[in-house]
Amino acid sequence: MTTESPPGLEDLDLSGLDFWARPLDERMAAFAALRAREHPAFFPEMSVPLVPAGKGYWALVRHADVSEASRRQDVFSSEPSATTIPDLPAYMGRYFGSLINMDDPRHAKIRRIVSRAFTPRMLAKTEDDVRRRAARIVDELIDSGPGDFVAKVAVRLPVEVICDMLGIPERDYARVIARTNVILGNSDAEYTGVDPDRIDRFTMARALFRIVRAARDLHRLAARLGRERIKNPTDDLTSALVNANVDGERLTTRELGSFFLLLVVAGNETTRTALSHALKLFTDFPEQRRLLLEDFHGRIGGAVEEVVRYATPVIFMRRNVTRDHEMNGHTYHAGDKVLLFYNAANRDEAVFPDPDTFDITRTPNPHVGFGGPGPHFCLGANLARREITIMLEELFTRLPDIHAAGEPDRLLSGFINGYKRLPCAFTSPA
Repeated sequence: MTTESPPGLEDLDLSGLDFWARPLDERMAAFAALRAREHPAFFPEMSVPLVPAGKGYWALVRHADVSEASRRQDVFSSEPSATTIPDLPAYMGRYFGSLINMDDPRHAKIRRIVSRAFTPRMLAKTEDDVRRRAARIVDELIDSGPGDFVAKVAVRLPVEVICDMLGIPERDYARVIARTNVILGNSDAEYTGVDPDRIDRFTMARALFRIVRAARDLHRLAARLGRERIKNPTDDLTSALVNANVDGERLTTRELGSFFLLLVVAGNETTRTALSHALKLFTDFPEQRRLLLEDFHGRIGGAVEEVVRYATPVIFMRRNVTRDHEMNGHTYHAGDKVLLFYNAANRDEAVFPDPDTFDITRTPNPHVGFGGPGPHFCLGANLARREITIMLEELFTRLPDIHAAGEPDRLLSGFINGYKRLPCAFTSPA
């Protein structure tokens, strides 16, 4: 295996936070250069105190590679981890061992149980709830006036919807937001409390403890709700999960906690990030905004897909090579790690004409913003699409001039392409 730096990209380090602090255009240019290489580039892992060091990973940046690896879980495994570059130590893995980090048959078992909870009846009920909540959020935005779009709109809708689906009481909404911010913001000083210029074993241990503590708190919330729903079943998702029985199989307490954590984190972040990017994109590209508003219902479907492609809320997932395998002219060896860079695949010139252009009429649009094709395609993709659609309809119908009033405060992360804050402005309706 060769581990030298990519030719012409000697200073590029996808593992370092310095790269992810660069402007978006610079990052995308680096990924374009990686796509132009004949073979994937290999990158060393960043050293993380208290976490076992790995030798590095191959960066898959082409649409064809990401798609094929996504389909082949027999070769490109999600175990032991799909969401972190290093292998998680046992004390962290117990909280994050959800189905996103599993292969069949364990993955199929849990997804089969979970899928019973996403019935057409429950999704129909959820859509009505999304509409009511979106209308109320815009009511309150109008009453309070311009401000931070992320806090006032983008973060609220998805977290309220997923909490309601799970039966989480309203008094715990702020708790869920705070815990998910810590988990997903695990490389941003605002959430870790660690100055990236002063990292040592003590400060890193403190940051890791905060992440574990946040995950443990969500597991405890899941366990409490699970016990209540076993005794007194309701029509919420937690009740459906703990009482589901498929061929005699039920979720264990740990499986419930891990999947609960996955739902509140993933169910919050993708929609939150896509909505935040949507406002910025429709501000930066006013011709696309005009196009959408000329025929909202005819074009919103394509607009949502293009927002997700262009923004790519989740930047990568990891896969682990189970045996020697050749793919698209490159040989991978058993034990190798690969990172599926969805952001790079979604700008692949071989698949998307003018990939750096935001075009809501783009068709076809086979993006991988909800993951690649295969068993790990996002279970909540359709719910996220409906949330984004309904929220944009409510905003642009009632506040047609709402726009981003400044640059976003970006999350420092190589995993989530998120905004922490985004100022918005609008003319209040008479």
